[in-house]
Amino acid sequence: MARGKKGRKLSGWLIVDKPAGLGSTDVVNKVKWLLKAQKAGHAGTLDPAATGVLALAFGEATKTVAVLTDALKCYRFEVRFGAETSTDDAEGEIVASSDVRPSDAAIEGALGAFRGEIMQVPPRVSAVKVDGARAYDLAREGEAFELAARELWVESLEMIERVDADHVVLEMVCGKGGYVRSIARDLGRALGTMAHVSWLRRTWSGPFDADDGLTWDEVLRLGEAGELEDRLLPIEAALADMERVEVTADGARKIAVGNPGAVFQSVEGECWASHQGVALGLGEVKMGMFHPSRVFVQE
Repeated sequence: MARGKKGRKLSGWLIVDKPAGLGSTDVVNKVKWLLKAQKAGHAGTLDPAATGVLALAFGEATKTVAVLTDALKCYRFEVRFGAETSTDDAEGEIVASSDVRPSDAAIEGALGAFRGEIMQVPPRVSAVKVDGARAYDLAREGEAFELAARELWVESLEMIERVDADHVVLEMVCGKGGYVRSIARDLGRALGTMAHVSWLRRTWSGPFDADDGLTWDEVLRLGEAGELEDRLLPIEAALADMERVEVTADGARKIAVGNPGAVFQSVEGECWASHQGVALGLGEVKMGMFHPSRVFVQE
């Protein structure tokens, strides 16, 4: 007889304002344990040194992770000029230095090349796979390897504050797969100097905002009190920026078992379906029928 999965069948989203010092996986594992949840994941890794919004998905909400991963995200970060590090952030060792300090005008002029569709080489200490191995593992082992440049959509990149000659605060809104550390590194090189990220915060991700997230102390306190489950958001919270279609009662029954179901309106592209306030799944509408690609199992 097959053994059932351990844990409770919880579904929903929990938004955490991740502190520095914790990895994304550490946060997921701890919260999963606190909730005694059966299934959990997250939408978008944050480096341990980074802070900000980390969206945790539980149960059926994990089926919507890809939607949030593909959504635009906003990062505010500080660039330190004069040194390039092995990790492209303050955690690494300095590997190159420069006495050049760019002017505000030079920085503003250089930012334009980092907007729109750009090519970006990920940091050597990243989760990118090279022949099946993670780049950060190869880097720690001292292996020689090259990372290929990847496309990245940068919606906006602006200078927020020139702190002093060595530091500038920038804000970037970008699509999936953006490495802020690479932006800092490449910006420094473009300005004829060296640079790395001194701190980084993800302020929002899709419909979720860091300021609305639970602090780590709140997560621990609510978890110990058995009140953390009350802070779960519904599955559809991650779908706020996606078109929704309402399906008929008969359509809802068909969609529940993975079949196309009739809708009351038509939309273009990927959307999500609901019936009387209940989220049913993700998919597309074709000729008046919602064709599900993911179905949410209702407990």
